[in-house]
Amino acid sequence: MPASDYLVTIGLEVHCQIKTQTKMFCSCKAGFGYEPNTNVCPTCLGMPGALPVLNEHAIERTVLTGMMLGCSTPPVSKWDRKNYFYADMPKNYQTSQLDLPLCIGGEVPLYAWAFPADAKVPAADGAVVRRVKLDHIHLEEDAAKLTHYNGYSLVDYNRGGTPLMEIVSAPDLTSPDETYAYLKSLQQILICGGISDADMEKGQMRCDVNVSLRPKGQKELGAKIEMKNINSMSAARRALVYEIARQAEELDMGIPQVQSTRRWDDALGESIVMRTKENAHDYRYHTCPDLIPVHTAPIVERVKGELPELPDALHTRLQEQYGLPQADASTLVGDLPLCRYFEQAAASSAAPRKVANWVINNLTAALAKRELSIADCPVPPSALAGLVAIVEDGTVSNNQAREVLDHLWEHPDMDAAAAAAQLGYKKADSNELEATVQKVLEENAADVEALKAGNAKIINALTGKVMKASNPKPNPRMVTEIITRLLGL
Repeated sequence: MPASDYLVTIGLEVHCQIKTQTKMFCSCKAGFGYEPNTNVCPTCLGMPGALPVLNEHAIERTVLTGMMLGCSTPPVSKWDRKNYFYADMPKNYQTSQLDLPLCIGGEVPLYAWAFPADAKVPAADGAVVRRVKLDHIHLEEDAAKLTHYNGYSLVDYNRGGTPLMEIVSAPDLTSPDETYAYLKSLQQILICGGISDADMEKGQMRCDVNVSLRPKGQKELGAKIEMKNINSMSAARRALVYEIARQAEELDMGIPQVQSTRRWDDALGESIVMRTKENAHDYRYHTCPDLIPVHTAPIVERVKGELPELPDALHTRLQEQYGLPQADASTLVGDLPLCRYFEQAAASSAAPRKVANWVINNLTAALAKRELSIADCPVPPSALAGLVAIVEDGTVSNNQAREVLDHLWEHPDMDAAAAAAQLGYKKADSNELEATVQKVLEENAADVEALKAGNAKIINALTGKVMKASNPKPNPRMVTEIITRLLGL
């Protein structure tokens, strides 16, 4: 039977690096892009006798994350050792949390704009389609980074020891599209709170996907298959589409599924079995003897005043404060750095809706052309607001404004009006412009007669002749309006 005849159950384990200056248990720098194995010390290398010291800021950010997601925080949270042997964890155990994590319960909202562009988004009353239940969030140290080559592997311990949240959902997702939306929504919330940049390309946010199938009507969940090596939201979606079809085909053939771990190969577009899945007892968890439990009440009190505006509230405010249509608000909330740029530009503009249009369409197109992100945009928000202002007051047309934007890109210290003037665009004196139009009409009597006779295209030719005869260059829309008025059309 087809995959649609099975009930699909999906759970995610999302690992997110917390934005901190130092690692979880030592004073080594945390961050991305350093030379391999330069930010290391005896503690994060697991040398005998080296003792850990807690990173208080990482604990606070984890508790704040829990608050944003509606989790509860137990009065006491403790640390445990998860034992396993692998090159990316030289001390052969990971300091983590098992039974008393920092955050319990909670939920992740699935925002309507977070679904894939080609997905059919379920109907929603407001910004949230539905909420996915969480099991818990715990804090641990990240492992090192392994890079595999043909016949050998390299290990970079810079990442080892970085504060890492593991956000564990309940088995509450039902489709690849929901999974994509879950990851996108969670990423937006983490960025809103300043918890992490959550860049999956840099490994700051990673996920393992658990999926099982069972026939409709069966209450007991099927065997859980975990997929690793997923480094993007789109890859998670592709991996689930493949894995759901694979399991359905094997179940139809009478092949039972066995709890296991598979590696997703995005280049091949298939999952490959790695091992049968270990259970928690296989890791031989025990309480960490080097770290005392954390009493959380003072931490909760400190961070509760830091709760940020979450994406659904931002979505509503953009519409109410700036008059943006829902689609524009969704686009901006879906790219929070772009949204922050817009708000800075709109703060000094009398036409925020027009500013949003320029940011969403023209600015993003210019960034894409140059393969830049909004963080690298040389045009300051105030200059873009000025550009919209000279469009609104008739100094330049939309097409001319695009030329001005290109000029601002090369001269970011210049304001929009100065850039327009340098390109020969200046708001024309209405009397002078009207006189120029009148002269052109008198010199082109045949065109005027053709225009009056119904040849509407002639007006473009006449406008072009006025533009050529004018200095500075006027707004062509103004020229057309004057031609129309003078000829009584």
